[in-house]
Parts: sequence; structure tokens; C-alpha cells
Amino acid sequence: MFHVEHYLLTVFLKKRLIYFVGLFCFFFLNLFRFYVSVLIFKIMKVIKGNIVDIHNREIFPGKVYFKRGFIERIERCGDNFGQYILPGFIDSHVHIESSMVVPSLFSRLVVPRGTIGVLTDPHEIGNVLGVEGVEYMIDDAKNTPLKIFFGAPSCVPATNLESSGAIIDCTGVDYLLNRKEVCFLSEMMNYVGVINNDKEVWKKIRLAQKRRIPIDGHAPGIGGEELNKYASAGISTDHECFTLKEALDKIKCGMKIQIREGSAAKNFEALVPLFNSHPDSLMLCTDDSHPHELIKDGHIDKLIKLGLKKGVDLYDLLRAASLNPVEHYNLPVGLLREGDKADFIVIDNLDEFNVKESYIDGEKVFDHRYGVLFDKKEVKIVNQFKAHEISLEDIKVMVPQNASKVNVIQCFDGSLVTDALTLDIWDDKVLESCADKDILKIVVVDRYKNKPASVGFIKGFGFKKGAIASSVAHDSHNVVAVGVEDEHIVNALNLIMENKGGLSVSSKNNQSVLPLPIGGIMSNQDGIEVGKKYANIEKMAVDMGCNLKSPFMTLSFMSLLVIPKLKIGDKGLFDGEKFEFISLFN
Repeated sequence: MFHVEHYLLTVFLKKRLIYFVGLFCFFFLNLFRFYVSVLIFKIMKVIKGNIVDIHNREIFPGKVYFKRGFIERIERCGDNFGQYILPGFIDSHVHIESSMVVPSLFSRLVVPRGTIGVLTDPHEIGNVLGVEGVEYMIDDAKNTPLKIFFGAPSCVPATNLESSGAIIDCTGVDYLLNRKEVCFLSEMMNYVGVINNDKEVWKKIRLAQKRRIPIDGHAPGIGGEELNKYASAGISTDHECFTLKEALDKIKCGMKIQIREGSAAKNFEALVPLFNSHPDSLMLCTDDSHPHELIKDGHIDKLIKLGLKKGVDLYDLLRAASLNPVEHYNLPVGLLREGDKADFIVIDNLDEFNVKESYIDGEKVFDHRYGVLFDKKEVKIVNQFKAHEISLEDIKVMVPQNASKVNVIQCFDGSLVTDALTLDIWDDKVLESCADKDILKIVVVDRYKNKPASVGFIKGFGFKKGAIASSVAHDSHNVVAVGVEDEHIVNALNLIMENKGGLSVSSKNNQSVLPLPIGGIMSNQDGIEVGKKYANIEKMAVDMGCNLKSPFMTLSFMSLLVIPKLKIGDKGLFDGEKFEFISLFN
């Protein structure tokens, strides 16, 4: 009897124990679930505003819920908010080097303007340092939340018609295209090589075709059968359209047009009618912008404001600034939809378009009350510069005995394209600048080797005195100077040589230099500081009588031989239409 009672008691107690253990587990499991739900709720972020839906072309008050870098849901509500939420902007074609700061510092200039991503062609640093220079930019870009998508430079050097610091051949392009940060083949400037079946050019094109990635174009002025052949190579974009007809011809060939508004080339005015006829074929870009203009005038937001003033449809503008480049380049960038990456901006209203906040992958990277919200990192200095002193004798121009005419470059404000003039010689022995006629001496010096200077003449700068010089000279970045008195041209050049890169001004009353120690084209200083120094040195140039809005930017393109008509490189005057060197004198 005792054993039976003991057995029953044991069974009873075990059942009670299991019951209490189960009850205990049930309680703590629900408590755990509660705390997890609270934690998830805390991780979830929400922002309220009038949501600009570029997909359905509507604006509605709502809330955006996002966590872990993605948008969880978008909820409509009945309120009316004093701010607007819209997708962040993408610059579809930019050379970061033109901002004169490295990618991590460039980002601090553009995220306050609503830019959350850029497609960049690093061929400027590529021309100076080759593949090593491109990798330098990629590595520095890791120090910023800005989404920077790189292209593999297709034309380094741009041509074999000038001296450059490096070559990126097919092997180098193939290596770069295998990097995850590189998602397209950069602008194919050698359109002559494409049309004439240059083997090296086509090898690079086929490397991109094999990977089924976009190929960017650069073919100013071509049309007809040449354009058809160029586009049929799979080249899908162009940012060099100067006229509406040219853009329409390229759209007919299946190309996307990147409407550009930079520091030197400004094509928005000419191409704005395309928004009425072909809005889905458009993207926005800056190509080249100097730091002070990024600070003062803005970035892609500048083009948005221009478009709104012209009466362009808001949704077409915003799609050109976000949706179109994201789809064309297949970018991992959010477009303000549920499930998208949380990449968006907040603006005050649709008139002033002032950016209040910028978000990238769900993290606030800019707040108008506090500024940029990510830290600056240390910037490494790399360069390749053979400094050598320039003398007055190096830039002297003797008039040949039987010469009667001189070939002169005509530059234009806000344009990369020049004209070719043939003028009467104004002196029969030594030819110097003639400021009264606005005919100034222009000099290009090879910065990679100690070689004789190339000297020509240019009209359009308007200097009455002094000279300016720069080692930012697309695309090989040799040192270029323009000015009135030979002594100041030489002095401006030597200031660049002493600093192994930079921008300089020399006149009777002023002498100044903005050092650019990284490749001779970028600074390691904060972009705002560089912008201030640039604005000061540009003001000195204007005070010397220059009538161009961006004298240094214009100067930097006077040695870009692939842009017609007449340019000058370190090997002499070059006819960009005939694609051949010509003599200074006739």
C-alpha cells in the first residue's frame, strides 16, 4: 500500500512540476516576444511629410517607415505637412577630380544638396596615375556614405597626341571591370577609333559588352552614318550635346542624353525642350564643377531649380534626376517605394527646393540645422610631377621669315568647343601677347618630362595684365598658362612647378597659388576651404580684366584635343576636326 501511494504521489508531483515549468516557459517566452517587439519598434524609424511619388505622379501626405536601411512601408494619412519627401538625386556623369577634392571630401559638398549617389569617371586621375589612381579614388570613396559608382576609364590617354602620366590598356580595363565598385565603361572619347575600327578601342568595348554593362559616350558634333556606327557599338549615353538637333539625332539612335550644367559647359538652356518630347531619354549631370560653385550654386538641385523656372514638369525633372539613371545603370539605389533602400531627401517646399535632410541607406547624413553628419577621414597624398623651372626663353615665339598669318584659338564663355581663327601677324620679329586685340599667349608644358614648352595664341580671355596657370588641364593634366606679359606667364608656371600642382595667378600687384598636391589636380583640404581659396584666386583673375565666368575651368579645356575645333597640347596646335597637328604660322 505504501509503495502504491508513493508512486501516485511521485506521478502527481511530476505532473505539477511539468505544469509549472511549462507555465514558466510560456511566461518568459511571451515576455521575450514583448521585448523583441519593443526593440523592433525602437529600431523602426518614421518620417512624415508630403510624399512626392514619381512613379504614380502624385503627391500625398504620408509617413515613411524604415529600418535596417530599407523602407518597410509607406502609409497615407490625412494630415498636411510643411515639408516634402522625395527620392535623392543622382549625378549621372561627373568627374569628381574637377571639384579639386577627393571623393570623401566631395561628398561633404553634395549631400547637403540632396545628392545621394553619383556615377563618376575617374579618368582624370587615371591620366596622371593609371590604374593605381583609379584604385586610390575607389579606396577613398569607402570613407563616405555617398553612393559612388565608378566607371573604368576607356581612354587613358584620351589620345596619343599628347603626353600623359599613364596608360590604361585593355588589361587594365579588364582588371577594373572585375571590381565590384566598377559598373560601367566610362565615356568613349575616341569616337574616331570606334568608327574606324581601332583594335584596342574595340577590345575595351567588347569587355563591357561581355559583361552586359553600360558604355558611356562622348562624341560632340558627330551625326549621320558615323553616329549610327558609334551608337551601334552599344554606346548608350552622351553628355556632349550642344544643340537640340544633335541630341535628337542621338536619341533616334537609342542613346540617353545626359543634360549637363557644369562650371564650363552649360547645355541645359539648349536642351530643355527635350523634357517635352523625350523625358524618359534624359538624365542630369554636372560633368565638371569647381568647389566654390558647388557651395554657392549647388549640384543636381541646381538643374532641378533651372527646370522648374522653365516650366518643366516636376515629375519629369525628378525622374531624370533619379529613376532614369538608376534604371539605366541598374543601381542599388532606393526610389521611395516599399522594399526599396531608404535613400531619400526632405525639402522645405517645391518652389525654393531647399534640402532639409538627406538619408542614405536609412541613415541621416545631412541635417540643415547641424550640417553634414559623418566624419572626415585622413586623406592620403599621391602624385606624379616632374617639376622643372621655366624661363622667358622657353616661351619666346620668333616669327618665321615668310610667315604672314597666325592660327589663333577662339574660346567662348561656357563652352568646351572653340573656333579656329587665322589672323594677320602683328609683329615681324618676336610675337608676344596683344592685349588691345585680346590675343594672348597660351603655353602648355609637359609635367611628366622636362621638354620644350608648346606656345600658341588665344582670343577670348580678355586679360589686360598678368597671367594665370593650372595643372588641371584635361585630359593629361599638363601645365597650361595664359596671359599678357611673358614674365608673369613664366612666374605663374613656376608657381605651379614649385608646388607640384595647383592653380596660380601672377600680376604686378598679386601673386597667389592654390596647391593641389594629390595628382596635381586635387587638394587634401576640406572642400569648403578649397572653395574659398578657389573663389579668391578666381577673383584675382577677373580683376586682371578676364571676361569669362570661369577662367580656370575654361583654361583647363583648352588642351582637350578631342573637342573641336582648335586646341593646344604639349606637342603643339591641334585641329580637332581634321584630327591633325597644324603649324602656328601660315
